[in-house]
Amino acid sequence: MAERVPGATGELVVLCQQGEQSAQSDFYRKYRSEVARTVHKVLGPDADLEDVVQDVFVEVFRSIDKFKGEAKITTWLYRVCVNVALQRVRRQQRRPEGHAVPEDDLPHHETPLREMERKESARIVYAILDTLPPKKRTVFILHEILGFDAKEIGKIVGANVLTVRTRLHYARKDFYAAALRTNLFAAEAKA
Repeated sequence: MAERVPGATGELVVLCQQGEQSAQSDFYRKYRSEVARTVHKVLGPDADLEDVVQDVFVEVFRSIDKFKGEAKITTWLYRVCVNVALQRVRRQQRRPEGHAVPEDDLPHHETPLREMERKESARIVYAILDTLPPKKRTVFILHEILGFDAKEIGKIVGANVLTVRTRLHYARKDFYAAALRTNLFAAEAKA
């Protein structure tokens, strides 16, 4: 059980582990936005965001009894998000197109031209990320996009820090080589 998790979050986790539906609803409301942001950043703007978020919470409630409180609940939740997102990447060669970016991720007061350039840059970035093997892609996104350090990433992906740093090194190398071939940086320099 999650006795080591202090405060209201710990109580919420314990109630979820006991199958309390109202606690699961509270947990969903508390973490839904963070899960959606993480999924969006891992899978990109064309991801079927709502389906993946639902898949994450299905997995959360299926496996919450395994949470022992040895890490922060958010670290465990990021791990579930990443695992579900990686399963989605592995199942699909191409993501379905035409899904909107969550509104709270859109910059405000942006000119139409700048918005179009930003969307095109994001499309190119995620097209490059699609070429990376899942383990490299994951550490790259967790570090470069979500801002986690190697130790935190290790906890999320279940790898030691040296492995994380090695994957990140090769992911950066592969990403930047592909970005140079697409002239992504030339487009960014104009902005």
